[in-house]
Amino acid sequence: MRKSSTPSDKPQTQDPEHGGAPSRPHQIVVVGGGIAGLEIASKLPGSLRRTSIAVTLVDREPAYVWKPMLHTIAAGTTDVSQHETSYISQARNRRFVFETGELKGIDRKERKVHLNPLEIDGRRILPERAISYDTLILATGSEANDFGTPGVRDHCLTIDSRSQAMNFNRKVMAHMLEALAANSTLQIAVVGGGATGVELAAELVQLADVSAYYGAAGLRDQVKVTLIESGPMLLGAFPNRVAIAAQERLERLGVTVLTGARVVAAEAGCLRLADGTKIDAELKVWAAGVKASDACASFDGLEVTRNNQIVVGPTLQTTLDPRIFAVGDCSSFSVGDKGRPLPPAAQVAHQQASHLIRHLPGWLEGRELPSFSYRDFGSIVSLGGYGAYGSLGQFGMFTGGFIRGRVAQLGHVLLYRSHQQRLHGFWRGGMIWLADMINSHVRARIRLPD
Repeated sequence: MRKSSTPSDKPQTQDPEHGGAPSRPHQIVVVGGGIAGLEIASKLPGSLRRTSIAVTLVDREPAYVWKPMLHTIAAGTTDVSQHETSYISQARNRRFVFETGELKGIDRKERKVHLNPLEIDGRRILPERAISYDTLILATGSEANDFGTPGVRDHCLTIDSRSQAMNFNRKVMAHMLEALAANSTLQIAVVGGGATGVELAAELVQLADVSAYYGAAGLRDQVKVTLIESGPMLLGAFPNRVAIAAQERLERLGVTVLTGARVVAAEAGCLRLADGTKIDAELKVWAAGVKASDACASFDGLEVTRNNQIVVGPTLQTTLDPRIFAVGDCSSFSVGDKGRPLPPAAQVAHQQASHLIRHLPGWLEGRELPSFSYRDFGSIVSLGGYGAYGSLGQFGMFTGGFIRGRVAQLGHVLLYRSHQQRLHGFWRGGMIWLADMINSHVRARIRLPD
């Protein structure tokens, strides 16, 4: 087993010239405020007792949204204002510092992270900055992988972040209103049959259904959703039973599902497939493939995969620098004899965050880090109000069991609510859940245009 650090690499938190008294706080910088990054920044300051630390979280967004919920915000079936967490507010409540910014690069020799200038509406608000660190935790997440397909960046939308989801919501609402006014058909194509693509397709159908409830009669028949997957079936990372059940449900909802269909080009009003077929679509969403940010490939010589993921060892430390950790979707952690990397999933990010929250305090006090151990608890895909399907994974005597309907929907809800409690604490998290339940009865069921 690779050790977590060498004696010269041990974090220095005491000043020997003053009898072991603390010198300055150990500077921990967390880059990326997603599932893993925000959990670490929120819980780490309260987990240390004998070591003085200062935690800084860096993210380009002003607020956090649980990534598995982004497709509901994109469709407008969830109001972003009800489910976002302001980083500034969270920083005050959980005793860390928040810096708005996007990572430009890392200087490992000087132990600094460099941030790009911050611009809003073409105005430079903040200059390029550098933040010093003693320990760096990279949790920059992932984004859709266009595999170099021509036209994707120019003609397709993605929903990898809060701002992208909100941007798509504005566009889909405008197109729906236009189709309704002109009594025309709105063609929407979703590329990628993974969890994001499948759930987004279902939410778009639900958006049309709920819009009819608010008086948009006929819109349900005017919105046509096509889901395109290059593999032989949807949800390739899920058990076959889950994938088959989800596809059958989507098709009953009126979604056109194309499998074994590879997109070779995106154009202004259509997508072109490898077999020459043209798929007309005014709105095109690219949700195929996952990769880490292109910036990860230039992080001062750190080892990365071809998908830009940062390679980490058993302790989640990068292979070339023990002071730098990488967790969540931006990291590549291999398990098993065949060295298969863990999937970019929410439960992986959470478990890796929990590992560091539990063991990083001891490492800062001179102890070695234990190896990270992953446990697969299964997976759930939610089709909004139309059902949910999942497998239980390593869950006691029910290992590998298939769940559906209300049980699966409840499981999906509990995953989200347990995550909120980890961020906000038991009582505050419970109050947020109660507020959401009240809002579901008194507020509109869709996010109406501003």
